[in-house]
Parts: sequence; structure tokens; C-alpha cells
Amino acid sequence: MTGTVVNMLLVVIGSAVGLLFRGRIKQSLMDGLISVLGLAVLVIGILGAVKTEDLLCLIISLVLGTLTGECLGIEKRLDRAGNALQGIFNRFAGKGESRFTDGFVSATILFCVGSMAIMGSLEAGVNGNYTILISKGILDGVMSVAFAAAMGVGVAFSAISVGIYQGSLTLLAVWAAPYLSQEAVTEISAAGSVVIIAIAFNILEMGRKKLRVGNMLPAVFFPLAYLPLTDWLANIFL
Repeated sequence: MTGTVVNMLLVVIGSAVGLLFRGRIKQSLMDGLISVLGLAVLVIGILGAVKTEDLLCLIISLVLGTLTGECLGIEKRLDRAGNALQGIFNRFAGKGESRFTDGFVSATILFCVGSMAIMGSLEAGVNGNYTILISKGILDGVMSVAFAAAMGVGVAFSAISVGIYQGSLTLLAVWAAPYLSQEAVTEISAAGSVVIIAIAFNILEMGRKKLRVGNMLPAVFFPLAYLPLTDWLANIFL
């Protein structure tokens, strides 16, 4: 839970800075910080991806996982979930609370409905590695400065949503970790690291169009099927 707690604290600190310097933060400064953090995320993804011990497993998992995600439309479902959440909050918010709600909902969607939150929580639970979550926390902290400066104190309360969402995912991963082989953990981490690289590409706007990272998420589960299947085939034919 360390990574999630750090993430929450950074959101609160970033929001406090945004409220303190409201209207005095240059957009060029925010853009520069986010670009540098995007490069850091890229390095984290590359370092994790090269740890694979079965390149064929990595490739097949990414291909089949992305095909599955495209067929299921995971990216679109995440977008719809975010829009639905915002609609629900806006519907029930009083007129006096609308600005607070806008900040809370917008920040919650930005910080929770994303691939980095999922991958970071899984990595923390399975490997006890908080690097992704802390890196995400720094990104969230920088973005919360801008959000709080524009939308007020509601942004700080999105830290509660981050804690509940990422904490639940991490605890689920901790429960599942004892049932996974070390080989499976390595390949799951490698596949997830490639997804992190895709996130970095989007942050840095390196492609002609935004990568549908949400549709790549199923790739992290395919090593669980690939590795037992290849072992079974090896026992039959060798």
C-alpha cells in the first residue's frame, strides 16, 4: 500500500500548491514538467520490458491481449465509465457544490480511470515494486497543481478515490501473488512494462494518434495461459 499512500499524499500536496498559487502558474511550466515525467515513465517501461525471459511469450501476449482488448472495446468502456461517473456527480450536486464536484470528479477520472493505475497496483501487489505507482503519483501531483488552480479544493479530495481504487487493486494482487510462479510474475511484469511504454508515448505525444492503451491491458494476463500451455506441449513432443 506504500505506493498508493505516496500517490495520495502527492495529490494532496499538488492540490495545496495549486490553491496557493492559483492563477499564477504558467502553462509552459506545467507542460515542461509533464514532458520530463513522460520521459521518466518511458525509461521505467523499457527497464521492465527488457527483463523478459521469454520474448515469444511477450510478443504473443501483447498481440492476443491487444486483439482481445480491441474486441471488447476496453478503452471505450473506460471512457464511458468516466463520462457516466461525471454525469452522476453533476446530476446530484447542488448549485453551491458544482465547482467542488467538477474538481473532484475530473481529478478522480484522470487519476483512477487509466492504465497506469491498474499496472502500478498489480506491480505493487505481485512484485512489491512501487516504482510505477510513485511515478504515477508524481505525475498526478503535477497535474493536480493545474487542476486545483483551475477548479479548487475538490481536486484534493480525489486522493480518497485514488486510495480506495488503487488500494483495492493492490490487495487483490497481493492475494493472487502466492498462486503465481516466478516465471509468470516476470512475464506479467514485462507485458505490463510494454503497456507503460505506450502510456509514455501518449504523455509525450510521440505518435500521430493516441494509442488505445486500455485495449492493451489484457496482455498482462496471457502469460498465465501461455506458460502452462507451452510446458504441456513440451512434455508431449519432447
